[in-house]
Amino acid sequence: MIDMFPVAFLFFLGAAVLPILKNGNLRAAILLVVPVIALLSVWSLPEGNLWTVSFLGFDLDFVRVDKLSRIFALIFCIAAFLGNLYAWHVRDLIQQVAALLYAGSAIGAVFAGDLLTLFLYWEGTAIASVFLIWARRTQGAYHTGMRYLIVQISSGVILLAGAAVFYHETGSLVFEQMTLGSLGTWLIFIAFGIKCAFPLLHNWLQDSYPAATITGTVILSSFTTKLAVYSLARGFAGTEMLIYIGAIMTLFPIFYAVIENDLRRVLAYSLNNQLGFMVVGVGVGTELALNGTAAHAFAHILYKSLLFMSIGAVLFRTGTAKGSELGGLYKTMPLTMIFCVIGAASISAFPLFSGFVTKSLILSASAKEGYYVVWGILLFASAGVFHHSGIKIPYFAFFAHDSGLRPKEAPKNMLWAMGMTSFLCIAVGVYPDPLYALLPYEVKYVSYTTEHVVTQLQLLFFSALAFTVLMRTGIYPPELRSVNLDSDWTYRKFLPRVVMNIAGLMNRIWMAQTSFWTQKLETIVRQLYRSHGPEGRIARVWPTGAMVLWISVFLGATLIVNYLS
Repeated sequence: MIDMFPVAFLFFLGAAVLPILKNGNLRAAILLVVPVIALLSVWSLPEGNLWTVSFLGFDLDFVRVDKLSRIFALIFCIAAFLGNLYAWHVRDLIQQVAALLYAGSAIGAVFAGDLLTLFLYWEGTAIASVFLIWARRTQGAYHTGMRYLIVQISSGVILLAGAAVFYHETGSLVFEQMTLGSLGTWLIFIAFGIKCAFPLLHNWLQDSYPAATITGTVILSSFTTKLAVYSLARGFAGTEMLIYIGAIMTLFPIFYAVIENDLRRVLAYSLNNQLGFMVVGVGVGTELALNGTAAHAFAHILYKSLLFMSIGAVLFRTGTAKGSELGGLYKTMPLTMIFCVIGAASISAFPLFSGFVTKSLILSASAKEGYYVVWGILLFASAGVFHHSGIKIPYFAFFAHDSGLRPKEAPKNMLWAMGMTSFLCIAVGVYPDPLYALLPYEVKYVSYTTEHVVTQLQLLFFSALAFTVLMRTGIYPPELRSVNLDSDWTYRKFLPRVVMNIAGLMNRIWMAQTSFWTQKLETIVRQLYRSHGPEGRIARVWPTGAMVLWISVFLGATLIVNYLS
């Protein structure tokens, strides 16, 4: 089967079959069967270029398999299965088709061996994923989806332009290691940066993910940004600029997450923060760092999905994800609470949880290469993650105060999805060797050393102590109904207002000038009318002698001019 067509086509075939089937369990079962078959196929793929097609004189490599592409494809298949299991109860054909097309496009992109194939799948992820936002069917979701689509399509257009320039510069479209220094590579780098939510290019993430459907947010969190991380690792590993970009990415979302009331937006900021760790790993570019990037992407997809699942279950049962309106839910949603705590422990890098054995690879690589300031920033960011995702999410959702809400436990399919994801988070943390075996390079690293365990426990303990002190003293920002302004305010509100004010000023100037010259022209016309109108001086009867005189004058003047010239 693999020799016949790429793995991504399994998802496209499944999406084509869904509309034919009746709305029910059979259609939902297809959503689970396809990722399982794809997972087995990816696992059995041999390395190399397996499916090449000639198109308009270009050789397009649709399936280029190596250890880097395989690990991302595997976790994408797992994420597709878990996300679709979580959405088992959804009987919305649009969301079901979009989920398969989205996952298939992401998997196809990680196997792309050339920039043109990458572009095709890149745009596929953009077009498919926006329907997970529009499926909420609200006016706000429509406008958010349009903004999301504009950003994602723009990223693809820039990628295509970069590929065209790169081909003109090098004569090749092969998607491999590149060096910044030409227009083509810079355009490709910017395209990757938009999808990876670089600083000042990140607002689409916090804008769109919380606006999607409950199940759509879980699926969205798994693919787009991690595809960008893979692309950076494939094309720009060792680019030092990425170290500092990633360090900034780990820092600024912390402060927004702390003051944010919407817990799904908190998780969106946290996602941005975690991407920063991966980008730093790509920037360091050593084997240890790239292993850390791949491993952390793998773990991050699991625990971030788990956190979005748990808060999504709360939203499903209560109708809100606002921290100010929640609390006390542990009484009636104990399993969801436990799964949320497992996700929080994983993202906080507690020992025996997945984040502990993946994030440390990046930290160690940074210190080993002498980036001590960056290592300190990452350490601070790790403490911040524990604050806003490790403590804030479960605390304000389940424990902070008694909101009086007594919802039922999450549906069984949601619990199964959260339970399986929790198991994977713990399994990776307890026994990381199988994950390490999948990484791009040989792993010579031991996570569970006394120094590492003690250091991490100290970090977590003092972070928890700081949170407790801030809460007890009232310094910690309370959960309030509010709108937090991010840098997107500049182009969504400020710049449009500036443009409108300038346009209004220019319109007033134009109207004033138009009025001035209109009055001048009217004055000239009136004067001409007085001279040349029916009652004007020119219209009067002139004597023949006067006319002959004037003709003689004009004729003489003409002769003089002709003589002088």
